[in-house]
Amino acid sequence: MADLTMTRLHEIMVVLQSVSLVFYFIDYLNKDRQVHRLAVGLLSIVWLLQTVFLVMYMIEMKRFPILSLFEGIYFYAWLIILLSLIMQLVFKSDLPGFFLNIIGFIFMTIHTFAPSQLEQSPVGDALRSELLFIHITFAFLAYAAFALSFVFSVLYLILYRVLKQKKWTKQFTRLPSLQHTETGMTTSIITGIPLLFVSLVLGLQWAYISLNEFSIFDFKIVNSFILLVIYIVVLLIRRRARFKGTNYAWIHVYAFLFVLINFLLGSRLSQFHLWY
Repeated sequence: MADLTMTRLHEIMVVLQSVSLVFYFIDYLNKDRQVHRLAVGLLSIVWLLQTVFLVMYMIEMKRFPILSLFEGIYFYAWLIILLSLIMQLVFKSDLPGFFLNIIGFIFMTIHTFAPSQLEQSPVGDALRSELLFIHITFAFLAYAAFALSFVFSVLYLILYRVLKQKKWTKQFTRLPSLQHTETGMTTSIITGIPLLFVSLVLGLQWAYISLNEFSIFDFKIVNSFILLVIYIVVLLIRRRARFKGTNYAWIHVYAFLFVLINFLLGSRLSQFHLWY
């Protein structure tokens, strides 16, 4: 009965967040500040409910819930929504917050309606060391930063197209400038790269001291290092002015697709990242 109640409450959160997205879209079309406040209010309620469930789960399990894919998706959705609220309430960047909300909604939906077999891994109870906790937490923070770079890249492409076609309307007045979105892309990956690097170093250290044997050529490890190299290359070619404008934005879009592949598929093909 308790599990059924929790499931229903998660479904309610998905509904509230979907209504919030509708309000965001209406506000975007009509520039209605009252509707915008309703959208932010609903999203805040969703985040508060998520936080309550997160704390309750931590109390019940006596650990931080990021040791399985099922738990990780929930934490990532929580983190993305928090970042969305910060972008809107602190930095007054409504449109990046809106796109982050979409990403958070997708992951929250995946978590709520995932098959029942997406439960904690059988080895999850053994994965409680502080080293593992820091490794996973830093990885999620890096993924959140890369998600923000993706949002800014999409905004750049939209803004560039609008300016080129000279179809500027009141719906586009909240778009940040091209310079702001390009700076946002770069700042996001500058933040994400060191976070991911630290996560990989700590993860390798944990594997070395905790596992009887593991391969450095594990699919998840190799993919994670490839992801790190991709973003380092993106940053280097930007600093050397090799790529600018739409080319730079598209690189961020393609790089984030690799983030999603690494996050959702990498663990399933790994020998010891048992997220099922």
